[in-house]
Amino acid sequence: MAAPTNNMRSLDRAFDVLGVLQDAKQPLRLSEVARHASLHVATVQRILGVLLDRGYAARIGDTYTAGPAALAVAHAFMVTNPLSVLAQPTLQQLAANTGFTASMYVRVENSRVLIARVESEHPLSYVLPVGERLPLYLGGAGKTILAHLGAEEVETILAGIGDVPLAGGGTLRKDELPAQLDKIRSDGFAVSVSERLFGIVSVTAPVRAADGTLVAVLGVTGPTDALDDAQIAHLIPEVRRAATTLGARVPVTG
Repeated sequence: MAAPTNNMRSLDRAFDVLGVLQDAKQPLRLSEVARHASLHVATVQRILGVLLDRGYAARIGDTYTAGPAALAVAHAFMVTNPLSVLAQPTLQQLAANTGFTASMYVRVENSRVLIARVESEHPLSYVLPVGERLPLYLGGAGKTILAHLGAEEVETILAGIGDVPLAGGGTLRKDELPAQLDKIRSDGFAVSVSERLFGIVSVTAPVRAADGTLVAVLGVTGPTDALDDAQIAHLIPEVRRAATTLGARVPVTG
């Protein structure tokens, strides 16, 4: 019975290393990968050797990055996963109806990941690539995911953070989050203004499968100078309707 346990531990470590490479914003040295993965350098070196052979890691001089095989996995998700396939026409319609960029996020561990985006006639001041990982505690999409998790899980996710500075000035106090999550849960949507990025507004809503399970968060994003309170109020039902329509088409898993 020991072998399966050891195999699972080795697999976990490999995914820890791969996760470090995926999250890195620049190439990392072996010692840096080991430190971020909380593993011994020799262990990480062995794992990187396998990842290099399989194309999931790449070496540049004495540093490492994620490899091209990661793109193949992402492509497979985009063309075969029902949620990803169904999302595209919904986002295109939402962007066309509202005139603002439409996006969809899913939860991956303690982060949210952008899996689809359709730009609009109001270009954003930044480029957020598909696959980008962002925190759950900052921004409407992340908070919408948090609002639909159990209390113990939320506590675990937030355990390592303190008060969070906001892009628009001021601070999001950790003790304010529970009330914000309650409101999002009650309202069925979230509005975020200059939280993660200054001058950016988002309106998001949960995408639930037919059994009520949260499968994603859908929303629109635009510049603050193009979105006043009246326009935001107009966007809310559009976003909620799109989220509900998409959720009704998503197959129930399990």
